[in-house]
Amino acid sequence: MKSQRLAVGNETTFVLVFDKGDEALEGINAFAREQRLVAGHFTGIGAFSDLVVGYFDRRRRKFERIQIREQVEVLSLVGDIALDGEQVRVHAHVVIGKADGTAHGGHLVEAHVWPTLEVILAETPEPLRKRFDPETGLALISIESEGGT
Repeated sequence: MKSQRLAVGNETTFVLVFDKGDEALEGINAFAREQRLVAGHFTGIGAFSDLVVGYFDRRRRKFERIQIREQVEVLSLVGDIALDGEQVRVHAHVVIGKADGTAHGGHLVEAHVWPTLEVILAETPEPLRKRFDPETGLALISIESEGGT
C-alpha cells in the first residue's frame, strides 16, 4: 500500500492505493496506527478477489460471517476511525457488485485487493471515542462528552 497527503487544514486528507493481494482492512488499520489517527472517515472504490462481510445478529449479539469467494467490484466502501480505549479502531461497510450485476454488502471483516483499491481518507482534528454498549455488546462511537449534543 502507498499513501500520499492531499491537503492540510481542518481535515488532513490522504489517498491510499492498495496493491494486488493487500488485505484492505488490515492496511487501513495499519495506516491509522502509523499516522496516530484519533478520528477520521473514508470512502473507497476498486475490486477484491475475495472477501468476508458480516451481518450483525441482534438476538445472538454476534456477527454472522458471509464469505464471498469470487472477483467483485467495490461499489462503495465507507467507514470511520475512532479510539476504543487507546486502540485505533476502523469500522467499515462495503457494497460489492458481482459479475451478474447483483450487489451484496455488510460489515467488512476482511478482503483481498485485486487489482487495486483506492481509498480517500480524511483525518478529523478532534478524537472520536468508542464506548462499550452493554445492550448490544458492541463498542459504539460516543459523543456524549464535551462538544456533543
